[in-house]
Order: sequence, then C-alpha cells, then structure tokens
Amino acid sequence: MNLSDIKKTFEQIHTESQKVIVGLEAPFELLAVALFSGGHVLLEGVPGTAKTLMAKTLAYMVQAKFTRVQFTPDLMPSDILGTSVFDLGTSQFHLRKGPIFTQLLLADEINRAPAKTQSALLEAMEEKQVNLDGERHILDVPFMVIATQNPIEYEGTYPLPEAQLDRFMFKILVPYSPPEVEVEILRRTHQGFDAHDLEHSGLKSILSSKAVMDIRKLATTVTVEDGILKYIAAINAASRRSPDLVLGASARAATHVLLASKTLAALQGRDFVTPDDIKFVVPAVFRHRILLKPEAEIEGLNADAVIQRLLGSVEVPR
Repeated sequence: MNLSDIKKTFEQIHTESQKVIVGLEAPFELLAVALFSGGHVLLEGVPGTAKTLMAKTLAYMVQAKFTRVQFTPDLMPSDILGTSVFDLGTSQFHLRKGPIFTQLLLADEINRAPAKTQSALLEAMEEKQVNLDGERHILDVPFMVIATQNPIEYEGTYPLPEAQLDRFMFKILVPYSPPEVEVEILRRTHQGFDAHDLEHSGLKSILSSKAVMDIRKLATTVTVEDGILKYIAAINAASRRSPDLVLGASARAATHVLLASKTLAALQGRDFVTPDDIKFVVPAVFRHRILLKPEAEIEGLNADAVIQRLLGSVEVPR
C-alpha cells in the first residue's frame, strides 16, 4: 500500500459513509483521521444528531469489533473492565472480560458515570492494555474509544477531569442539521432506511483491521519540515500566553496536532504536511484542553473563537 492507495481508500470511505450519514462530512472525516492516527475521540452534540451512527458506520467499514456501553451513575469499573469469576468445576478463578475488550468502544454519555468508572478507561486509552488482579491484558488493535456527551443536560452528570480530557485526541462537535439535510434524512427514512440495520443499507466494508494498522504505519513516514514543527509549537505557546485563557494547550496537544496532521496529509495522498493541515486539526485538538477566563465568556467568546484568535496571531510558515 502506498499514499496513492491510501487516498483512494479514504475517498471510498467518504463515498460509502454518505449512504448512511448525511451532512456530517467534516465530523466524520475527523473521526477517520483519529482512527488512522491511533487516537480517541469525544463527540459532543445533543441527542439525535447521529453520533452513534457515525461510530457504528466507521467500525463497520473497517471490519472492527464494535461495542457500545451506556454509561450510568451506577456503572462500576468492573462493568467496563471485567472481573474474576470462580469456577466450581475447576476450582479456579477465570477472567470474565468486560466490554473494554473490543476494537471500537462507544462510551455513550460518558459524563453520566462517576469519576472512578471514567478513570477505568484511562490505562486502556493510553497504554492499550488492562491490568486486572495483577495480570496484564493487551487489547486488540486497532483500539479506539469514541465517547459521547450532551452539551446541554448537566443534571446528574460528572464532568470529565482535565487528565481524562487530555487523553482524547479530538473533541468533535456534532451540530444540528440544516433544513435541507433534514429533508434528505426524512426522505431516506420514508424510503425505509434503518440506522440500526447497516447490513441492509448497502454499506460496504472497505478495509480490514490489518489495513488500518498498515495505514497508521505509513502515515508516520510523512515528511514534516522544521518550520511546521515550529509552527505547531508557536500555536501551543500562544495558547499559554493568551489573555482569554486560564489554561493553555498541553504538550500532548502538540503531539496530537502533529500526528493528526501527518495522517490527514497521508489520507489526501501527500507525503508532506502543510500549514492548512495544522489549521484543520487544531480546533478539534484544542477545544477540550483550553479553559476560558470568565471575562472571555462574558464577552461572548467560546473555545473555537479563541482558537481562531490564536491561529490568527501566529505567523504561518512559508
């Protein structure tokens, strides 16, 4: 597989996804970039905006094992990781694996579970492994967590701590569909489309899990000039000096910008990163890591507006 093949594959994924997803090209593209970068994603949007459908569609097209877990206030870490069960027949304990032992895990409404349960994901997200009863269990590859949360309803929720937010490569906003897109959604529903039955929607699998890992490996070979590295570092530094922010972007944010931009270049068939690649991925990488000052919020600014200010304040390399 070469860069030309990757570009054709990515175009196939884009074309196939439109059979079931309408009007969410940019969010789905970022979701695919995260998968091929080895990152995790936090999807934020009100209920009914196709967050689960996007995750299921991506898993289906790359033939990845998909598991959905509904996070609730009474969910325990063992409900995610698994637990040891005593077998009376053999008089031994054996591991009953939890839903974390999958390839693409959808953590639905992750902020509804308490911090102890949320933190059960931390090691798996960072190390791609789980420790249970002193024994290390390596997770299947590719492994990806896609978590969702509702930006409106905060009653009975447990906001994710900064340490866990920093584990997510992207925070992707899933907006309401414009009227013309909703008309198309209604038309497809009228014609019999069922979001719960992708097999009969005409959707095709494009890649194997091994091919996903091959693309990840090839994306690491994309050339990044020194000027681009300095550009990423300058944007990071600007976030820490910004008068609008209490908390700037972390060092992990810079590495995620680098990895995502290399993957984006590879998916577009290029062997080099451009400043436009950086500008495309920075909002998704930064928006959940920066913390606005109260004065900035009073001015009516949000995270994306501040990020655009940051990008406008840093000189673009030629």
